[in-house]
Amino acid sequence: MITALPFIARITGGYATVTDKTGIRIRTFDSLGKEIEAWRGTLFELAKAAGESGQVRTGPSEIIEGAEAWALPLGDYVIASSNLERIQREQELQDSLNLALPFIARVAGGEAVLFDENGKRTASVNYDGQPNTSFIGKISNAAQKAMQTGRPVIGESMSAHGAIGVRIPITPRFGFGFNNEHGVLRQQKLLEEVKKFQYARYNFTDIVGTSVEIQKVKSMAQYVANGISSIIILGETGTGKELFAQSIHNCSERRSKPFIAVNCGALPTSLIESYLFGYEEGAFTGAKKSGSSGAFEQANGGTLFLDELGEMDINLQSKLLRVLQEREVTRIGGSKPIRIDVRIVSSTNRDLAEMVAAGTFRQDLYYRLNVVQLKIPALRERPEDIPALIKTMISRYNHLLGKFVTSISDESIKRLREHTWPGNVRELQNCLEYAINIIGINENVLELTHFPQYIQNLSAPNSIPRIETLAEAVRLAERDAIMRALALSGQSKKAAAHRLGISTTTLWRKLVETGLESGPGSLKNEKP
Repeated sequence: MITALPFIARITGGYATVTDKTGIRIRTFDSLGKEIEAWRGTLFELAKAAGESGQVRTGPSEIIEGAEAWALPLGDYVIASSNLERIQREQELQDSLNLALPFIARVAGGEAVLFDENGKRTASVNYDGQPNTSFIGKISNAAQKAMQTGRPVIGESMSAHGAIGVRIPITPRFGFGFNNEHGVLRQQKLLEEVKKFQYARYNFTDIVGTSVEIQKVKSMAQYVANGISSIIILGETGTGKELFAQSIHNCSERRSKPFIAVNCGALPTSLIESYLFGYEEGAFTGAKKSGSSGAFEQANGGTLFLDELGEMDINLQSKLLRVLQEREVTRIGGSKPIRIDVRIVSSTNRDLAEMVAAGTFRQDLYYRLNVVQLKIPALRERPEDIPALIKTMISRYNHLLGKFVTSISDESIKRLREHTWPGNVRELQNCLEYAINIIGINENVLELTHFPQYIQNLSAPNSIPRIETLAEAVRLAERDAIMRALALSGQSKKAAAHRLGISTTTLWRKLVETGLESGPGSLKNEKP
């Protein structure tokens, strides 16, 4: 019996002992086969309980918290063993990992953490080696899954778009994880600094969605990006037409050249003409002494994006056609033509074919620009993309607003999918930004109550309608009137403002107030 003790100790990863029936230790060996003579004659309570009852007993070790022991009565003796050495080794390993967290975080370029068997964070260190106590005690779903399955869990980080988090179970008692959030954010910051000098900052990877509709147009856009033909992008307000235009430019051989965007509906005809073609000194009152190059010259070698093409004055259309045909531009007040090499990408939310039939858009210009046509689907035509869009937006606004939203309730997803989204992705983005601003600092799940009131007020079966305040009712009525006016005016803001009997400036303000536009920061060159 005594000769078997070293083998039992090695197999169990701890100590093995033989006692008499009263629990007094006779011989004890560790996992290396060395006898622990100091323990001779000491009492082992678990062995005593087994000897007195004649039954196998299990319980906690008397030496190390968290270790387990068993005792087996055999006649006048009791054999007992514990796994306390394994627990000691695990604790030493956990301590070593804890000391190594700052180095792991620095090498990974993000955060390094330890978590317990439930996935609850017990230690966290940022990339700079400083402890991060913000989320100590919080349970990570990824860490919890890793501990439950006993396998590493790798997935996208919720704190930084594009970052990867890894959660690895080390023992049944603890695991560790790390991410590369800081490295990704630093790369994104550097990229943003570079993009200050390159207006086209979006790529096809920024276009979110797996629906057949969006994948089809995305594939077509990628296919034609490297060509030289003019492209016209059709779609409702807020569908992401400029996102596609910039992605086409950045996927083309012209990506190292300028991308210049002109909003044809934002400025009076006289200003757009000088903005497009440039002017010489003294061309008109207020002209710069040195003159100014126009958008065509600025975009030479690159891409010129004509946004809201349908808003362009008919007289200006003929001048634009001549530039496209001759591939040269003459500044206002000048006589010397300037050769240009520019690819034209244009967009509109209006039906240009109907405008051609009505005589408000030149047919020859239409055919010149409409060589390749891309139709961006409205958000209501691809509701299956809404969850993916929401995930991307949550990641973005977590970083921008300093929140830690991890998910969105099923009720909210259902309600957002029921909405028709007349403002499309831009409206959805506005709603998510609003909700993440509203959510409390200790909350991490977006609920329906966090969203704008008009989303909460969508009709639902068997629900009792809530009575809005007068201010809310006025806001909803204004929103509906604006949506109808835009629909009847072919999404032309000038025509819609005329129908509503208000100025274009007032219409822009109402669009922002009612959630149909996300605010001045997103309008870029679109000015009344």
